[in-house]
Amino acid sequence: MGEIIVTDQTGKTQTIEAVEGWRVMEIIREHGLPIKAECGGACACATCHVYVADGWQGKLGDMREEEEDMLDEAMDVADNSRLSCQLIYNPELDGLSVTLAPGTEPEPV
Repeated sequence: MGEIIVTDQTGKTQTIEAVEGWRVMEIIREHGLPIKAECGGACACATCHVYVADGWQGKLGDMREEEEDMLDEAMDVADNSRLSCQLIYNPELDGLSVTLAPGTEPEPV
């Protein structure tokens, strides 16, 4: 197991345990952090949009066309935007740092 560092939409940063082979979105959601992740990892929405910290983008796999299409419909997209459902955690990503994008937090119940 390793760790990822997640900053939520309010600026609160947490270091959470990561499991190899899991989607970064799943890891974030399983730790109870505020991420909608409405499609559950099917790359059919952009509600798991994150900003990847400097220095990590080159360690991630290339963005597929489906992910790029979903980000085209997302709000507040930046050069370091990715869908966390498309990022599979592996030991090379130990210490990965992401920030949850605005609008990805679940609606209050």
